[in-house]
This record gives sequence, structure tokens and C-alpha cells, in this order.
Amino acid sequence: MSLTPTFTTERLSLTPPTAEDAAFVLELLNDPGWIANIGDRGVRTLDDARAYIADRFSKSLWLVVRDGAGEPVGMCGIVQQRDGLDSPDIGYAFLARHSGKGYATESARVVLKHARETLGLAKVAAITSPDNTASQRVLEKIGLRFVQMMDLPGHDEPSAYFTT
Repeated sequence: MSLTPTFTTERLSLTPPTAEDAAFVLELLNDPGWIANIGDRGVRTLDDARAYIADRFSKSLWLVVRDGAGEPVGMCGIVQQRDGLDSPDIGYAFLARHSGKGYATESARVVLKHARETLGLAKVAAITSPDNTASQRVLEKIGLRFVQMMDLPGHDEPSAYFTT
């Protein structure tokens, strides 16, 4: 999948990340919420962040920017292929200081719409860590439903599996 240009919502813009976003990505990947719910990716320098953007984010995740302020608040997108899942999955992460403001729900809705209408995906999945109830509520708000707990390659604990 190649990322399309910017999406907009009432309060947000979703744009493909670039190497210029390395400082934000470095902060996001080392945010305690990212590490607790997604995992430590070993990104410790701006060069590591630039490489992560090129290798991972630029193919599947958009930078979520708060309109007006121009401030990046998180990432959201569709991972086309994840080991252990039979369909693409929606993923998102936001800096802790931007949690609880509805940004995850707002951005995930527009990404899910893009997945269905533009990419033609009939099924979209999502996974969360078992204790990440805030993320699970977001998935339910955008229309996904909990199916089961499942073991995935590379995950230390079972993941909560949701699907459309």
C-alpha cells in the first residue's frame, strides 16, 4: 500500500510522515504508553527514527496533526500484513499528553473509511494489549467488535483481537 495524500477531519490532518518528523517519532516511540502497549522498538536516536519512518511508518501510518496548531499528536493507519493476522489491521498511537481528547477515534474513523471505500477492504482487524481498555473503546466506537484473545508471533502476552 502506498499512502495517499492528506486526509482531514473536523480537528485533524493525517499526512504521510517524512524524515522531518523524526523528532516527533522518536518521542512517540519512547512514550511510556507506546512502550507499554506496543513495545520497545529500540529507537533511540534521530537517525533511528528516520530509518523507522522509512521502513515502517511511511508505508502504512499517517502522522496525525492537530489543525490550527500544526502540532503532531500521534500516528494512525492500516498495517497491510502482520504476522498471525489474516487481514490488514488498523493501528494508532498518541502521545500521552494528547490522550482522552478523541483524536484516536476521529483519526481511526477516517482511516477505516479509507480502508473500506478506497482500498476495498471488506475486513479490517485490530489488536490491543489486554489491559488497554482505552484503545479497545476506540475500536468499539468505530464499529469493530471483540472476537477473542489470541497469541501472535513476537508478542509476550495474548492480544485482544477485534474485527469489522
